[in-house]
Amino acid sequence: MHDLVRDYYGRQLQGSADLKTSACCDVSAVPDWLKPLLARIHPEVAGRYYGCGLVCPPRLDGCRVLDLGCGSGRDVYALAQLVGARGEVVGVDMTDEQLAVAERHRAHHAALFGFDNVRFLHGYIERLDELELADASFDVIVSNCVINLSPDKDAVLRGVQRLLKPGGEFYFSDVYADRRVPDAVRNDPVLYGECLGGALYWGDFQTLARRQGFADPRLVEDRPLAVTDAALAARTGNLRFFSATWRLFKLDGLEPACEDYGQAVVYRGGIAGMEHAFVLDKHHRIEAGRVFPVCGNTWRMLADTRFAPAFDFIGGFGRHHGIFAGCGGRLPFDAPAADGQAGACC
Repeated sequence: MHDLVRDYYGRQLQGSADLKTSACCDVSAVPDWLKPLLARIHPEVAGRYYGCGLVCPPRLDGCRVLDLGCGSGRDVYALAQLVGARGEVVGVDMTDEQLAVAERHRAHHAALFGFDNVRFLHGYIERLDELELADASFDVIVSNCVINLSPDKDAVLRGVQRLLKPGGEFYFSDVYADRRVPDAVRNDPVLYGECLGGALYWGDFQTLARRQGFADPRLVEDRPLAVTDAALAARTGNLRFFSATWRLFKLDGLEPACEDYGQAVVYRGGIAGMEHAFVLDKHHRIEAGRVFPVCGNTWRMLADTRFAPAFDFIGGFGRHHGIFAGCGGRLPFDAPAADGQAGACC
């Protein structure tokens, strides 16, 4: 599969217009605070972008960030502006042609930003241990529509767990299916290259994340994907695909479910792009200045990470009140209107 992906992204695709589905095209609404950063990225770098979401989480100033499957470097150069001169962004990719584009414009971006804080490494995201990256050396790791292309997803998350600092975050967008993908789809070279063949069933992804030490995966946003090519749509049949952004925290003490300890937080504001409300995930939009009840896991995701200075914390873990009502295991994504399913969480 590595050879297939290298050929598809290094030779067959010359730009995002060559894609046959919407899977590897980011149609998310770009927030206003991010638009100026993306406008400063060289057109050739931006034109070779094949992501499916926005992987620029908040509060990155001074952070060390790793981008898995960085391609031509669009996300790297966006993140470089967010971490600033005190931070660093490292991009890893296995495709020589994509890395050549990223390196070709490195000096251009350094001159434009006023600092050179990026570097690119040739390697495989399943074999991060071969890149001489120190354990627990990254505050944040990101990935954009790449893990679905990996033949060993366990190895990817195992490497992420090793490289993250305690309290660090894996923030990534990828493609998921509403059921397990059959062999005929998984082994189709075009569907695999278009990020559909390697898509994980969302339930298997959650099992995988927990197996690798990420106890409470949080869904940030999602959208249904359209297979716009009629021939490819016929091959995928009844499969439904979604682009989804998740965040996984490397935290001790996270529980398998949302447990109620009577805790609450107050968001003080002050995080760029989230002045009026902090969005942790799809089900937690915390308005500034208001007391917001949280489960024990959400408490830890705010208190034991880089977000702690922006919050006041009420309560502790001394008394347990059971589980939050509404925690469940149905399909978490927004289904098309005709389906009528809705995700459930605390």
